[in-house]
Amino acid sequence: MRYVCLTCDFDGTIARDGIVERTTIEALVRVRASGRKLLLATGRQLDELLAIFPDAGFFDRIVAENGCLLYRPSSKERLALAEPPPQRFIEELERRGVTPLSVGQCIVATWHPQENTVLDVIRDMALELQIIFNKNAVMILPSGVNKGTGLRLALKDMGLSPHNVVGVGDAENDHGFLSLCECRAAVGNALPALKASADWVAQRTHGAGVEELIELILKNDLEDLAPQLKRHEIVLGELADGSSFSLPAYGMRLLIAGPSGGGKSTIVSSIVDRLAAKEYQVCLFDPEGDYDEFEPMVSLGGPDHIPTSSLVLESLNDPSQSVSINLLGVPLEDRPTFFQSLLAHIRERRLKMGRPHWIIVDEAHHLLPKEFLPGTETSKDLANVVLVTVHPDLISSEILGTIDGIIIVGNDPHVFIDLFNRGAGTGYFFNSPIATPREPGYVLAWFFADSHGPQFVKVRLAETERRRHRRKYAVGELGEDKSFYFRGAQGKLNLRAQNMTLFTQLAEGLDDETWDFHLTQGDYSRWLREAIKDRDLAGIVANIESDPTLSSTESRRQVIEAIRKHYTASA
Repeated sequence: MRYVCLTCDFDGTIARDGIVERTTIEALVRVRASGRKLLLATGRQLDELLAIFPDAGFFDRIVAENGCLLYRPSSKERLALAEPPPQRFIEELERRGVTPLSVGQCIVATWHPQENTVLDVIRDMALELQIIFNKNAVMILPSGVNKGTGLRLALKDMGLSPHNVVGVGDAENDHGFLSLCECRAAVGNALPALKASADWVAQRTHGAGVEELIELILKNDLEDLAPQLKRHEIVLGELADGSSFSLPAYGMRLLIAGPSGGGKSTIVSSIVDRLAAKEYQVCLFDPEGDYDEFEPMVSLGGPDHIPTSSLVLESLNDPSQSVSINLLGVPLEDRPTFFQSLLAHIRERRLKMGRPHWIIVDEAHHLLPKEFLPGTETSKDLANVVLVTVHPDLISSEILGTIDGIIIVGNDPHVFIDLFNRGAGTGYFFNSPIATPREPGYVLAWFFADSHGPQFVKVRLAETERRRHRRKYAVGELGEDKSFYFRGAQGKLNLRAQNMTLFTQLAEGLDDETWDFHLTQGDYSRWLREAIKDRDLAGIVANIESDPTLSSTESRRQVIEAIRKHYTASA
């Protein structure tokens, strides 16, 4: 279930003139009955709301006073989310004749056209306050406080992620909380500006429009609205024409395959980095401990410690925290059963909370082997999943049969597509031969429902990977086969540069004849492209190599400057 929470505005949305129709209340109760949560976000003061809407108690949380107050109906607890207004400010408004004027726990409210006087008072008293409009209502709040800040705190209080929320509103002050929601809806009577920013607009107005939205939620979890939510897509990299290539944020079952050492972990790191940046929660099963040091995640388990299900679930309590599960302590033959047991607990969490949003299974042929029959429930659990393997044909065919797309690293994509077909019992084949590009960093991506067919994508490195890459090549120890050797035309020298720092130091003291020999041979750009695997820097250096107007001194300066800019300066 993607949407586990519905957040509604009150006035103008579920209510017309302060009254909520019985049919709207019944529809909201049906949302609760489906296992979802209900939140109310209103600009009204809480006591006023409860007086006119006694049924408000069936909401799980109420964000009142436009984000200033959080109310828990089940316990009747009130939590102030902002400082109250200065008494001298209220007295000055009264002295200047601002009427009507109401004061809540943190909010001060009046009506148009009193906003001009209010602004004068705020300026004259040098107060850090803001005005937010709700059609003709004028609300004065502490700076930075709105329905969005209140909703974020309410969701945190409930252990929910904004990515599992659909919100619906009608007016200016609803922008704050709708911008936080994964799906933004507007009732038919909403202001044009709110409709323009919404993912879906009801045909009907007020509560009837909310009922319309609820019908779609209960019908198929708003599956039909997925094409309107492309802003959530995860950019994996670029195609040859420079356009972006993205993964959908929801609903994908992806296989990443390729040879050992071919770069599968680089793809996984890139995906996790971008998911974490957007606050999607990831749970990564890591049989070999390859992701223990990956910054966006907290690592559990190790060679001497098997993580318990309670520890995993506790670590997943924070919706913004992703988790990797190191399985080195689990014997190889026990891993499928261990995985199945832990996945059952994660499935329960997903049903209630909608997260972890993504599950990534490294070495998937060990955790979901061909001889292991996981059953239909496990197949359903593996939505929003990435399976990573060097042996796709050894994964359970039942699981492979649910795959929506594949990403293949290395120079033999046909081999791994054949292995996938063999394991899944499917027949996905290239319509025509595809020449694998020799440039490093490219992968073959093929989403089966995409009319474009197989495409080569230059993957964007994760920020963690970029830093690691720079450190490795800037000051690390490259092997003899990856090092650069300044030898000269006659081979009289044998100066080895094991990293970028040493390369620039040797280059600075090199004689012009030796420098020019390697320059005219294109050796510098070739080394950067093939050994360092930095296509962008190799292109810059190749342009320097091909410029006949540059002197030895100038070409040397430009090459060293380019390398230092990309590597040694940041390292």
